[in-house]
Amino acid sequence: MKKAAVVFVILFAVTGMCIAQNLVPLQYDLPEAMFVGTPKTVKSDNLEPAMKGGTGKRPPLMVPKGVENVALDKAITSSDEMPVIGELELITDGDKEGADGSYVELGPMKQWVQIDLEESVELYAVIVWHFHSQARVYRDVVVQIADDADFTKNVRTVFNNDHDNSIGLGAGKDKEWIETRYGRPMPVKGEKAQFVRLYSNGSTSSEMNHYIEVEVYGK
Repeated sequence: MKKAAVVFVILFAVTGMCIAQNLVPLQYDLPEAMFVGTPKTVKSDNLEPAMKGGTGKRPPLMVPKGVENVALDKAITSSDEMPVIGELELITDGDKEGADGSYVELGPMKQWVQIDLEESVELYAVIVWHFHSQARVYRDVVVQIADDADFTKNVRTVFNNDHDNSIGLGAGKDKEWIETRYGRPMPVKGEKAQFVRLYSNGSTSSEMNHYIEVEVYGK
């Protein structure tokens, strides 16, 4: 009984804090479910626990009212200037479907994509959809923000699941996840930046890197 009372007090305090800070659940559109082929068992030593119900749906991120996707239609650059499949512009075009023509395939091993938000923005969330028509895990996902395009000024890491420092940006404590239509939301907590860079290092399916869409929420 005491444990239940403590939990209630904590929930009440968190709810009150969100109201005081004018926070609301982050709302964003989801693509249609699109798993194709024979389901595969995905194994990883650094995999997060399965989401409730096995859907991949997560508890909502709490963000200030008025945030919007500031990455929509913004310019994209990449470590792979000539993608194997697709054009880089697909990553911020608002299309999150997993069909052919909606995703970009970059070369093998460590690669990154970078979004120029055109001005310094207060950031509260980054969401990435790599490839959700098949269950797979993308390796060594690191998300950084910075004040300059070369990532030399005020570089901050907001997500890092490279637990063994495979790509040389430092060992991270975040967990890998299985790709689903829900994407992977990552909190940023109001940090200001103009540039967002996302790294990956192949997946459990191949050495290639894929991106369907990246959304960045701020104001």
